[in-house]
Amino acid sequence: MLRHLNIHDMLIIDRLELGFQPGLNVLTGETGAGKSILLDSLGFVLGWRGRADLVRTGAGQGEVQAIFELSPEHPAHAVLAEAGLPDDGELILRRINTPEGRKAAWVNDQRVSGEVLRTLSDTLVELHGQRGDLELLDTRQHRAMLDAFGGLGAEKAAVTRAWTARQAAEHALALAEEAMAGMRTEEDFLRHAIDEVDALDPRPGEEEALDTQRRLMQGAERMRTELSRALAAMGPEGAEGNMGDAVRWLDGMATNAEGSLDGPLAALERALVELGEAQTGVARFSETLCFHPSALEETEERLFALRGLARKHSVAPDDLIPFADKMRQRLTAFDNSTNQTRTLQAALRASSADYQTCADALSRARTAAAKRLDAAMATELAPLKLERAAFSTRVGKTAPGPDGQDAVAFVVVTNPGTPAGPLNRIASGGEMSRFLLALKLCLTRKATGLTMIFDEIDRGVGGATADAVGKRLARLAAGEQVLVVTHSPQVAARGAHHWRVSKEVSGDVTTSTVLLLKAQARVDELARMLSGDTVTEAAREAARALLVQR
Repeated sequence: MLRHLNIHDMLIIDRLELGFQPGLNVLTGETGAGKSILLDSLGFVLGWRGRADLVRTGAGQGEVQAIFELSPEHPAHAVLAEAGLPDDGELILRRINTPEGRKAAWVNDQRVSGEVLRTLSDTLVELHGQRGDLELLDTRQHRAMLDAFGGLGAEKAAVTRAWTARQAAEHALALAEEAMAGMRTEEDFLRHAIDEVDALDPRPGEEEALDTQRRLMQGAERMRTELSRALAAMGPEGAEGNMGDAVRWLDGMATNAEGSLDGPLAALERALVELGEAQTGVARFSETLCFHPSALEETEERLFALRGLARKHSVAPDDLIPFADKMRQRLTAFDNSTNQTRTLQAALRASSADYQTCADALSRARTAAAKRLDAAMATELAPLKLERAAFSTRVGKTAPGPDGQDAVAFVVVTNPGTPAGPLNRIASGGEMSRFLLALKLCLTRKATGLTMIFDEIDRGVGGATADAVGKRLARLAAGEQVLVVTHSPQVAARGAHHWRVSKEVSGDVTTSTVLLLKAQARVDELARMLSGDTVTEAAREAARALLVQR
């Protein structure tokens, strides 16, 4: 809760130090005394967007300091931890502004951004009234308010988890289908490429072997002629015959040579053996050059088919087999992706069904909470002199999302027989204030740690209605801290702590002061609010009666 508010050089405030208490704190004073400046200054230190010309005329800078006391479970602790700020249970906010509009802020003596300041302020203060009713009037906020009223945090968290899981499943499927789409465009190519290679059935080293055979076939005729000449030169009419004659001649002389011709004869015999082997080899090779007339054409067709397919796929002929294996792997991956897609589709169906189950449960819980809220509002409206009015919570359908599938709107009927509509379009100013107070009474949950500020929430009402507003504000302040800016003596009398805002003029200088009222001073202020400028004893008696009633 807000413990201290120190304001220096802000508009008509020179120096002001206020200490607030738990319960209902009321601020009263004449119009223009500076009550709004107090709220502007508090909003400034909380980082709220507001008027820019806040610095007191002639001052070098304006400064506001607010000190909050935090309970152990206060949500501000989480904000401080996330921002890496010191946290010892007391929260000190300080912000300065220069006449040129430059601003700087500190939290527990650490410099912070406006964003951090506003995040903290959301956990510290809630403003209602002339400038703070937008949230209650904004239908975009009504669903969250209904959830808070109904205590539907667990149901909503289940929906959010289910939605997150559904979105993850949807995203995974989309990625898989995108990949599948890319692969599908080449599926026909893969299958055709594999069929081509399989139909050709290449073998390792085949291209080189075919090229060698083709060259042999192309030179076979010329080679056969030369081979015939070689065989003739080695045959009986050539080397073989001559060597045979030499052996016969030398053999006839060997008996008279006393062994001198034995060596030459042996060499000739070996030469004849080698010559025979040469003849056999040449003859065999010559036989290989005997081809079927279509063999060269068939060889060339096979060779050109290998080379053509290799060029088509930009690989070497010997790489056609690895190429086909790679294509088979990609095709297998495609087939596996198809199976994966089916699995992901099943996962999406399951997560969608889970989301729908959770969303339906939340819808039922919201419908039940809406009935309880309507009943609670009916109880609050009658004492606020709105017994002829009706409040209802409409729960309809909207596009599914992380917060469910429900659209929630608060609508009112101010008079029987008139159509229901949004609060800000149907109710008058006084009616709206009371509707909003009743709604706040119903929606506020204990131990929130929020300081609630009501800026003339009682505007447009008086008498018994104002007294009813005061009673409900006092009830709302039980165990909490509520600050109320009011012109209603009935509301002011309900306060546990009463502050009077006034202004003084000295020469050309106007200053605003705030005084905590005690005993007789409080009676006099209530009497002034009852009777105007001239405070009578009767007004004082009426003021005392109001204080006794509380």
